Amino acid sequence: MDALRALRGLAFAALLAGGGAQAQQDRLHVYNWNNYITEDTAERFEQTCRCRLVQDYYADNEEMLAKLAAGASGYDILVPTGDAVATLIRQGALRPLDRARLPNLANLKPEFLKLWFDPANRYSVPYAYSVTLLGYNEQKMRELGIPTDTWAAIFEPKYLERLRGKVTVLDSQRELMAAALIYLGFAAYDTDAAHWKQARELILRAKPYWAAFNAASYIKELTVGNIWLAHGYSNDMHTARQDALKAGRKFTIGYSTPKEGAVFAVDNLVMHKSGRRPDLAYRFMNFLLEPESSAALSNAIGAGSPNAAAMRLIRPEIAENRAIFPGPEQLAKMQQLHELTRAERRLLNRMWIEIKVR
Repeated sequence: MDALRALRGLAFAALLAGGGAQAQQDRLHVYNWNNYITEDTAERFEQTCRCRLVQDYYADNEEMLAKLAAGASGYDILVPTGDAVATLIRQGALRPLDRARLPNLANLKPEFLKLWFDPANRYSVPYAYSVTLLGYNEQKMRELGIPTDTWAAIFEPKYLERLRGKVTVLDSQRELMAAALIYLGFAAYDTDAAHWKQARELILRAKPYWAAFNAASYIKELTVGNIWLAHGYSNDMHTARQDALKAGRKFTIGYSTPKEGAVFAVDNLVMHKSGRRPDLAYRFMNFLLEPESSAALSNAIGAGSPNAAAMRLIRPEIAENRAIFPGPEQLAKMQQLHELTRAERRLLNRMWIEIKVR
């Protein structure tokens, strides 16, 4: 495989060299979540467009927005979740889309169009989605008698006493607060300051039992058995399960959606105004809307697909997994995070600092 990749790299370098200065400029710059496009899909696009796909990565929408606010520019494509799309639209940071240049929009499921953050789909195209849920070591959780279908597993001391030092939660203020709010019976997007304070207290009560706030390496920690329970994304939990199987671990990684509800995150393709190659950006977006491209992502990492035409190409064990593709009853309990006002962001930032330092 490494030799094949090396040969592909040499062939592509030769193509660029033969194309002269213009070929050197044919680069599409994408700011993306890590591992959110398969290597084969990226290579197929490069061969199709005779260009170079250059990606930078982020682990959280807030990180992406902060980098752009600090002056980062030149990205042709971003892959933000709905609430971040709303922020970018309000900031006037995105190019309006010419739908005539995206014929593969016809492949999308109707329920993923006209969502709250961009009701006319003027700026965004749904790419993939995930559910924020619980991943766990099935054998350990069963042995300890810990329920895996409720947020109580990461918030209640009666369970955490048996899991001390073996639990991680996402290092994301929005996601962790959302889980706490849902467990308390509020909406994930609730902005009532009194409800936020209740969520903060719930988090602070549980924090001494947790091993870490972790949005980067919890897949590996689950896979090797260092932690037994993690708050994270469905596609990451799917990856952890597959990695543990491949490594021949003596335990199995499971994942489930808490009965109280969960955050449902739709990630979207948008074109940033600072991008220099809107022509390549349109080709890339339309390419990712092909059923083969969308199905490849689902099959590789367990991402949910908003692409109806892709469903026939997705492996049955993934397409039928309700933690990845929720059924109607589960979807009714799913909630999307909404954009915060500047004042709400300041308050949440203060609470997050307090949570981290106490």
